[in-house]
Formats: sequence, C-alpha cells, structure tokens
Amino acid sequence: MKQTGQPFKAMALTSMITSQLAGGPLAGVFLGKWIDGHFSTEPIFLIIGLLLGLGAGTYGTIHLVRTYTGDD
Repeated sequence: MKQTGQPFKAMALTSMITSQLAGGPLAGVFLGKWIDGHFSTEPIFLIIGLLLGLGAGTYGTIHLVRTYTGDD
C-alpha cells in the first residue's frame, strides 16, 4: 500500500486552523469584557471584540492555508 500523504502535517494544519478560529474570538471576547468592566459599557466592547476576533481568526486562517498550499 502506497502512503500518499504526511499525516502529521495534516494534523498540525488542522490544529493550527482550529486554534486560530477558536482563539481569535475568545481573545476578542475576553478583551471586550475587560474593557467593558473598566468603562461600564456592558455589551458594546464585548460585541466589538467578538467581531474583531472573528475577523482576525478568519483572516489568519485564510493566510495560513494560502501559505501552506503555496497560493501566495
């Protein structure tokens, strides 16, 4: 049986994608809650942080996959 791929590279790419898609919004939420706590503006910075985190995670994932596949 011929081995066509490298499973450890695939697992590394999968874990990097997962960490970026989960880490960006989580960091945005925590930072937004922290700013809301300091300025007493309850949901505003939480929502802004969540949206910025989603955008950053998506952008980072797209950039990572393009770099990994060679589509710069």
